[in-house]
Amino acid sequence: MPLRTGLGAAATAALALLATAPAQTATAEPFEMVTVDRTGRVAADGTVTLSGIYRCSGATGPVYISSSVQQASNSSSDRHSFGGTRAECDGETHRWENTQQLSPGAVEPGEARAEAMIMELNSESGLPVPVFHASQQEDVTLVAG
Repeated sequence: MPLRTGLGAAATAALALLATAPAQTATAEPFEMVTVDRTGRVAADGTVTLSGIYRCSGATGPVYISSSVQQASNSSSDRHSFGGTRAECDGETHRWENTQQLSPGAVEPGEARAEAMIMELNSESGLPVPVFHASQQEDVTLVAG
């Protein structure tokens, strides 16, 4: 199974768990954080790229950076979630980037609202339970590219 497909499956499984399992919030250390760059990209074929930096530590399970984008100027104003970049929770600052092809026209160049989240899949209880380490919402500008 290709890595991207595997990460997508993991992210999908995590989202399914959100609906069925009580979410836990990690006791966020003051140094755990995630940011979203103020500029993202959207290609003519609908491929969206968001990026930023993150820092986390103390994870016992696999950790991912998820992202979403929402555009009020779009007639549907749906939130489009994507990502699954594997995070390294070693207390150091790292860059992240998530790219996903959405339906053409789902988002367009212009103003948007983006969110990034650090999510751990903690299996200490036997089932993977999402644990949120940090999140950030940001008004961004999507540029063609």
